[in-house]
Amino acid sequence: MPSKKNQTSVGQMIQRCHKWRQKRKQYIDQARQTSDEIERERLLQAAEHYGRIVNEEQIKIDSQRDPKDKTPIPEEAAVNTENTDSEDEEIGFPDFITNLK
Repeated sequence: MPSKKNQTSVGQMIQRCHKWRQKRKQYIDQARQTSDEIERERLLQAAEHYGRIVNEEQIKIDSQRDPKDKTPIPEEAAVNTENTDSEDEEIGFPDFITNLK
């Protein structure tokens, strides 16, 4: 049985992830609205940074959660994450980011 402290810790981690996702979205939205290419790149890099942080924290959350507490991602949420990726592509990443091989 998971401890109460572990549940609280996971809850706080989830809250932080939510905050970071909002921050990432804010940077992406700002990048879409700016006409300055250098500022757009800076905003996109900041958004990418927050995306990495969220991924790392999500891995920690998944490793600490009880397997029976994990619920599958609803189809709508899975579609939403796909849309987020395609929205990033619409911004137009510079060639040095999109042509990594």
